[in-house]
Amino acid sequence: MEEEKEVMEEMEVEERVVEIEHPLPCLSESDTQGIIKGRDLFGYVGIEAVLDQMRRKTMKAGFEFNIMVVGQSGLGKSTLVNTLFKSKVSRKSCTPNYEEKISKTVHLQSVSHIIEEKGVKMKLTVIDTPGFGDQINNENCWEPIVQYVNEQYEKYLKEELNVNRKKRIPDSRVHCCVYFLPATGHWLRPIDVEFMRRLGKIVSIVPVIAKADTLTLEERLEFKQRIRQDLQANGIRVYPQKEYDEDAEDRILNDKIRENIPFAVVGTDKEHQVNGNKVLGRKTKGCYCGIEIDIMLYCALLSRSHLQDLKDVTHNIHYETYRVKRLNESNANGVVLSPLTLENGTLEKSDAESHL
Repeated sequence: MEEEKEVMEEMEVEERVVEIEHPLPCLSESDTQGIIKGRDLFGYVGIEAVLDQMRRKTMKAGFEFNIMVVGQSGLGKSTLVNTLFKSKVSRKSCTPNYEEKISKTVHLQSVSHIIEEKGVKMKLTVIDTPGFGDQINNENCWEPIVQYVNEQYEKYLKEELNVNRKKRIPDSRVHCCVYFLPATGHWLRPIDVEFMRRLGKIVSIVPVIAKADTLTLEERLEFKQRIRQDLQANGIRVYPQKEYDEDAEDRILNDKIRENIPFAVVGTDKEHQVNGNKVLGRKTKGCYCGIEIDIMLYCALLSRSHLQDLKDVTHNIHYETYRVKRLNESNANGVVLSPLTLENGTLEKSDAESHL
């Protein structure tokens, strides 16, 4: 009996040792986070289904994307936007009896469409800037564009400050500004430098070389290198910025994109027969030019891999910078920022003190 009792005690000790060797992860006083992986769970919890829940909810609600195209007339802005989204979404394409007229001033005009692909709905708004860069004197031609971008931030801020906020705030903020550079083969023009220097602080800018098929391969590479030098020399911030890379995987993808900025693009909505295949491209008397210059990277950036990131940068960086600035201005003037003060404009300090 004594021998059996000793054997039983040894087995109990062994069981206790096994329990100590393989404890379940848990929080202790020194730990702030415990990690419990699948092999340590007692059964199926269903956490992985959260992604499906988020997907169903997003597909049901849809989402919004607002893109602005800026550049002088005749650079193919409308055609390139149509090429990007594989449909006639530009203002020029969906306006009956459209006539190209050079505006004396910069007038911003927008057109919206609902695009659906494999059950996913997106409200796409294309903002055009007719009149930009088309005058002999283009001084301050960027001011209406800066004003428009800030007005959209102001609208969003006003909605956020409402006591009874909407379940989903309408988002008219500019998520991406595509700036079209003429294929001169030289350096950036003063208007290019000034525009991108100012707009790069408040919106994500993606520069592209329009109608790049007018340049030879060597001219194109030299022109892109000169533009990158100009961007760096003038402190111009274009998307994607290095400081916004979240991890090594993002850095590898974004480095490949940064190496090809500005994108050399050719927009077209016409198909041609090349070696028995139908492909998009432009055809001249001498040769055929496909759209695959940098268009794959450009499409990947704007729709396939970075569309959500462009929205996140707009909300978390550009809009947040604007919001903090407005709140600081209201605090300095002694005014509590509210929809009413936003509607009437910021009160002057002397007026604000009379209300204290």
